[in-house]
Amino acid sequence: MRIATWNVNSIRTRVDRVVAFLERSDTDVLAMQEIKCRPDQFPTAPFEAAGYQVAVHGLNQWNGVAVASRLPISDVQRGFPDQPTWGDPGVVEARALGVTVAQPPSSTGGSPRDLTVWSLYVPNGRELDNPHYGYKLEWLATLRRDAKGWLEENPAARIVLVGDWNVAPTDADVWDMGFFEGRTHVSPPERAAFDAFAEDGWVEVTRPRVTNYTYWDYQQLRFPRNEGMRIDYVYASPALAPEVTGASIDRNERKGKGASDHVPVVVDVD
Repeated sequence: MRIATWNVNSIRTRVDRVVAFLERSDTDVLAMQEIKCRPDQFPTAPFEAAGYQVAVHGLNQWNGVAVASRLPISDVQRGFPDQPTWGDPGVVEARALGVTVAQPPSSTGGSPRDLTVWSLYVPNGRELDNPHYGYKLEWLATLRRDAKGWLEENPAARIVLVGDWNVAPTDADVWDMGFFEGRTHVSPPERAAFDAFAEDGWVEVTRPRVTNYTYWDYQQLRFPRNEGMRIDYVYASPALAPEVTGASIDRNERKGKGASDHVPVVVDVD
């Protein structure tokens, strides 16, 4: 089974590229972030023509998450239970979508197994002194608490937390730490919030298998100069992590006309 995550930066702009990627990469489940549309605006037809069901969580032209699956979707959760609000009045933004799919039997046989995929678009934080930064830390802390509860409730749960985490956990995950000094994404509290998931048993399954950035800004020739960031990750539950057999980052999707500023991150599960 192949799972991918991709901040598509407007699905209506990039639907053709996304569907082409699905078909070329033989991906079973794609978690998308920053779709920038409501469910009624999502271009569902091309996905369905390619054999994918789509679950969408979007409120307006900002944020938004979705999952496309060619495996049957049996459950959809829009937002995690205690997700913080943003704004005045406070709104639960469209930043988290969980779907459960029926994974086919493994190569060694057995019965179909449920797998829950969470598509996550973590708040950016903006600036260290901006209220959005506090919101980001609260969002991550609340997700961690809820996710820890899922593992305590069912240690055998097969779950992946995937998406744009908007955190560069190590200095190697940015092109120049001097440039990022005093900025978001690399601050100690953000890194601690990201690392805390591992303390609860979650396993980030891409870093041991692949090295590359996953994001390059559109400005100042960042991509041709390879001045990027690695901020898109896959955390697998303890029961699922041993079943991961491979991972890749499709850097080529940052090339050409109409590319998103992020690229797909792909994992294979037996």
